[in-house]
Amino acid sequence: MVAYEDLGSLVPIKRTLQVLDYQNQVHKESEEPRTKRVRPLGRVSSLANLISPAKNGAVRRFGQTIQASFRSDGKSPGVPQKPCSKATAPTPPKRRNSTLWSETLDVHQKGTLTTKEIKRQEAIFELSRGEQDLIEDLQLARKAYHDPMLKLSIMSEEELSHIFGDLDAYIPLHADLLAQLSKATGSNGTVGQIGQIVVDWLPRLDAYKEYCSKQLAAKALLDQKKQDRRVQDFLQRCLESPFSRKLDLWSFLDIPRSRLVKYPLLLKEILRHTPPEHPDTASLERAISIIQTVLSDINMKKGESECLYYMDKLEYLDERQKDPRLQQCRSLLCHGELRNKSGTKLHVFLFTELLVLTRSVTRNERQCFQVYRRPIPVQDLALDDLQDGDVRMGGSFRGAFSNVDKAKNIFRVRSQDPSQVQAQAHTLQVNDVFHKQRWLNCLRAAISVYRPHAEPASPVTDARPSSASAVESMEETDENRPQRLTRSAPGSPCGPSSPSPAPSSSSSPTSHKSKKKKKSLYSLGKRKETMV
Repeated sequence: MVAYEDLGSLVPIKRTLQVLDYQNQVHKESEEPRTKRVRPLGRVSSLANLISPAKNGAVRRFGQTIQASFRSDGKSPGVPQKPCSKATAPTPPKRRNSTLWSETLDVHQKGTLTTKEIKRQEAIFELSRGEQDLIEDLQLARKAYHDPMLKLSIMSEEELSHIFGDLDAYIPLHADLLAQLSKATGSNGTVGQIGQIVVDWLPRLDAYKEYCSKQLAAKALLDQKKQDRRVQDFLQRCLESPFSRKLDLWSFLDIPRSRLVKYPLLLKEILRHTPPEHPDTASLERAISIIQTVLSDINMKKGESECLYYMDKLEYLDERQKDPRLQQCRSLLCHGELRNKSGTKLHVFLFTELLVLTRSVTRNERQCFQVYRRPIPVQDLALDDLQDGDVRMGGSFRGAFSNVDKAKNIFRVRSQDPSQVQAQAHTLQVNDVFHKQRWLNCLRAAISVYRPHAEPASPVTDARPSSASAVESMEETDENRPQRLTRSAPGSPCGPSSPSPAPSSSSSPTSHKSKKKKKSLYSLGKRKETMV
């Protein structure tokens, strides 16, 4: 063991290491080769590693001093060294305060309140805390997104105005409700009456009509600007920051709309825990009626704006596809992507006056909808709810003779216009049962406006074979396929023709040969079906 009295001098330490290193090399050359691997002394990083572990504190301090001296060797004196730090982990996202109102009370206060009153105060506290969160989110959208993008010239002021709207104007609106609720809170933390406060405040939510009606165009512009690399990089950095809570920009812009639909639920929850004899009971019932009327007006305004937005994006391949009734439409009842019987993706729009089938196309980075067939007037529309497996989708040769992969979640729409020689019929497929039921409800509601006493369309399985075959024939003709009247092999490109009327007794031998030929074709199709 090597010991030194003067720890301040580094020269003796270096010389000692050099001597030890030299002796080690000489010793290795003189002895016979060994199979055991020995760590060479030259690879030792410090003299402290030469000292065997000991519990003596003085020895440990000596080793630490030597190690610190070697780290500082060769560097200019007086310059502070940066400590080695580990890679910092990503900052966790900021979380909302989820403390319940009852958790802020002590045991004595809880004993003075009934269980029903505690639940009522919890609901009121949820309303108040939601207003505070909304105000913070609106302020965050301005400070963290709008202002930096404007300052860095990532977007122009006009583009930001279209995307953000007048968010700043709604902060005082919700701050006023929050101040009134705070004023009505007693010293014990409970709110006595809240009914009249919300009755006077709720009509002011009409200010959201303009904002909600422009959301569709704002979302389309934001999606278009995301193609820009600078915008995409900025939004990604914000998404990875703690303040975003893993929410993207559109989530913040859509928070006011999602908050509006929560007001009826919050008020009903407060009313549910309010005793019938409480003064707030009548006021809360009136407040629920007011907010439902406000939301209905906002939805109507939003529907009109959405209707005009999509009508402007329609493209016509033929002038005959234009229907003057489209200009009379004031609302878009339902729309979405569906598939027809041949598997083509269609974007279907159900307006108040017309059902329009389109294909989504892109023109100069602008999404448009090319009208697929002539629009069907709702007053002439018929609806058939098809059962799973009634129709085979796809139209491939193999699928025509296969019993697997039968279509699910399908329905048929057709025109009953007597003036058309060949009426339209379309079998449409949706993704799941929920969306199918939504489409059926919207279609039935639109049809009931023109035919209030019309019975709901029955499934095709209950229809007569002749009528079902006729509808199928109309659909195949409309899909630009050969007309087919038989149902032996649906969707087959080489399916057998329908049998001709029974020949008379004086029929020629040629007709008998034709009949035998058709039978052979039919049996060939059956054989192929068995093989598949």
